[in-house]
Amino acid sequence: MIIHDARFLTSNSRADLCPEPTMPEYAFIGRSNVGKSSLINMLTGRNGLAKTSASPGKTQLINHFVINDNWFLVDLPGYGYAKVSKTSRAEWARMINYYLMHRANLMCVCVLIDSRHPPLAADLEFMEKLGEEGVPFVMVFTKADKQSTAQTKALLANYLKKMSEIWDELPRYFLTSAETGLGRDEVLNFIGEVNQQWAADAAANA
Repeated sequence: MIIHDARFLTSNSRADLCPEPTMPEYAFIGRSNVGKSSLINMLTGRNGLAKTSASPGKTQLINHFVINDNWFLVDLPGYGYAKVSKTSRAEWARMINYYLMHRANLMCVCVLIDSRHPPLAADLEFMEKLGEEGVPFVMVFTKADKQSTAQTKALLANYLKKMSEIWDELPRYFLTSAETGLGRDEVLNFIGEVNQQWAADAAANA
């Protein structure tokens, strides 16, 4: 997939106020400081599209971007550590949960995972909840450039082994780097495939 146009559309604190579900939608979420904004900018080829920050927890709303005028990319607040109150974190959790459970055009959740770390409870629990609720998701491992290729392979193998203890069938996964562009084509091609299925289904139901 070639990105011809990518632009910010709107931010909302309520899922029911999000744009009309007229196009397929892909949500990006992960623990704070996983490199979500940098990855979104790399995928779209637009530096500064998603605002990056050295301080975790800066994304506090449901942020919609329009890509090629035919699909939505959604930047969701991170889970885990953030220098905000427990009340704010609880509000985020309710907002995110409602969005994930009720967004009709949500095709897939891209769960971002720092490739440098062993499996963490917050990530495993979040993905397990998605599975229980029947929400489609893929794993997107970030920051692959931050360690050697051998280390990355070992950590990834360990992660998949841990996942296989929980899942009968492993979710699809991608290895990425916002610095080198690793995984960009694979993630965008996956989205393109799902978009084609969306279009075919829409035509069949017209």
